[in-house]
Formats: sequence, C-alpha cells, structure tokens
Amino acid sequence: MRNRFGPLKASVPPIGQGTWQLERNERREVVRALRRGLDLGLTHVDTAEMYGNGAVEEMVAEAIEGRRDEVFLVSKVLPSNASRRGTLAACQRSLRRLRTDRLDCYLLHWPSSEHPLEDTLAAFEDLQREGAIRSYGVSNFDEEQLGKAVDSAGPGKIACNQVLYHLEERHADAELIPLCEEEEIAFVGYSPFGSGSFPSPQSRGGKVLSEVARAHGATPRQVALAFLTRLPSLFTIPRSANVAHTEENAGALKLKLSEDDLAKIGSAFPVRRRRELPTL
Repeated sequence: MRNRFGPLKASVPPIGQGTWQLERNERREVVRALRRGLDLGLTHVDTAEMYGNGAVEEMVAEAIEGRRDEVFLVSKVLPSNASRRGTLAACQRSLRRLRTDRLDCYLLHWPSSEHPLEDTLAAFEDLQREGAIRSYGVSNFDEEQLGKAVDSAGPGKIACNQVLYHLEERHADAELIPLCEEEEIAFVGYSPFGSGSFPSPQSRGGKVLSEVARAHGATPRQVALAFLTRLPSLFTIPRSANVAHTEENAGALKLKLSEDDLAKIGSAFPVRRRRELPTL
C-alpha cells in the first residue's frame, strides 16, 4: 500500500520507520531492524541531524547501503542551524553522514526563534534547485505556523508537517489534519505508540483495541497504526530497535479497518484539542 506524499508525485507507504533515540540501542540490531523494514515495505525512513548528534544518520546510512533508490529518505535541520547559510551547511553534513547525494524530503525540525522562516525556506529552495533535496517540509508546526509557511513558500511547496500523533493525543484531528488536507500537505505522525504510554489491556481503550485486533487476527499495536493511517493523507513513523517489532509494525500495512472499527476506536480515544500543539 502506498499513498501520494503531499504535492509530490512520489507514492510512499503510510507506515514508515522512525529513528529517534536509536543511538541508545545496539547498532547491529538497529541496522538489522531497519533493513528488515525495507524488506517488508517500510521504505519511508525518517531521521534528523539531532538524533545522537548525527550518529543515527550514520546508522541509517549503513542500513540503506546499496538500497538507496528503494528508500524515501527524510532528515531534518535543527532550528538553531536554520539560517539560509546554516541550512545549506547542515544539509551537506547530513548527506555526508547518510552517504547519499540527495534527500527525498528535508524538514525544519521545529519553528525557529533564531532565524526567520523565510531564510530557511529560501535555503530549501536553493537545495531543491541543486538536486540535494527532492522536497521540503516542516515539523511541529501548528495551524497558524503552517499557514504562514504555506503563504511564504507558495502553494504546493510544503510537502509535509510532522507532528506528535497517537491514540491518546489526537489534538491534530481538530484542525491541523483538515488544514493539511486542504493544502494537500502530507501529515506525518510521530511516536504513534505514545512514547511508552500505549494503552494498557485493562483500560477502556485497550479493551477496544484488543477486541478489534482479535476480529482481524492482528495485534493492538497494528490496529493503532491502521487507525492512525486511516486516511490517504496520513503517514506514521514508528520507531523499532529490533526485528520482531519491525515485523509487527509492517503487518499493519495489510490491515484494513471497517467503518465500525474506526467508530469504536474513535469513541474510545476522543479528540481533545489542547491550548498549544503537543510535542515531545
């Protein structure tokens, strides 16, 4: 299963592979897990210069060696580096660590308080013209910030917005996801399992997930991933440090939830709009 990634003609699997904090795990096992993910169709690989101060990009480089053309590769520039010149330099460092000549998408990791967004976007345009990046986007932008980014970049330029999104944190469903769909921007949810706070089997939501999972011969986590990618505009990037978890994540690609399933899950995990966009 693949969906169009925002304004790009590229088709990208709705479930990919996140890499945040993977530097804390044994490198050989991380590389094995990432490679197994590629084998199973999880070819959207997301990383960032911040992760392990570049160490994770180097892990990703090892995992995708010889398979670069299979991968939709995403990295991010730190806001502190996001001046026009700083963005260009940061991208080149990421490309060296990733051992590639291009990124499929390059993101501003979160809004910068140090550098004007217009400068970052101008650098993205420079990189795109040079062929160093195929597209660009943002991360952790709320509706107002995303609207300003679209106004500044122009229509059809912002490829995605990457935001915290899991069953117990559905703030984005209130207004941000509808805005992304209106602007044809891919919505990429990170930490789909709640960063260690996945619903327990004894909770109301956990019981609903287990019920739906049993009906489909799936696992509760696979059901969660299927729900979080229920629309063509939605993508998610679960992190996995071992092959077994990667294989479980990939199993969700084949899971199709019914409208009744979606209604049950939506009722168990209602949308709660926060005062500010939640982040990690």
